[in-house]
Amino acid sequence: MTTQDPVSAQAALEQEIAQLIIDTLNLEHLTVAEVAVDQPLFGDGLGLDSVDALELALALQKHYAIRIDSDVKASRKHFATVASLAAFVQEQRSACGD
Repeated sequence: MTTQDPVSAQAALEQEIAQLIIDTLNLEHLTVAEVAVDQPLFGDGLGLDSVDALELALALQKHYAIRIDSDVKASRKHFATVASLAAFVQEQRSACGD
């Protein structure tokens, strides 16, 4: 039985989330490779807005069966980059025993 290296598991989750962002927000002009994990999702980065954040939060909750609180300050931190989103999803999954 082999277990996945935590670093490669994180990288795989980051790629999966980047694809989810592309699919959910209809960003077909982008590829996963073009979405840097440390690129800001809002502002000068990908240029997402608050409506995009809401759509993405709903997609993440559905896809990963996690709960995202409406605490704006915490959400802003979690939704900063693909890497921070992946860390948040992993944290939520671990808390749920997944």
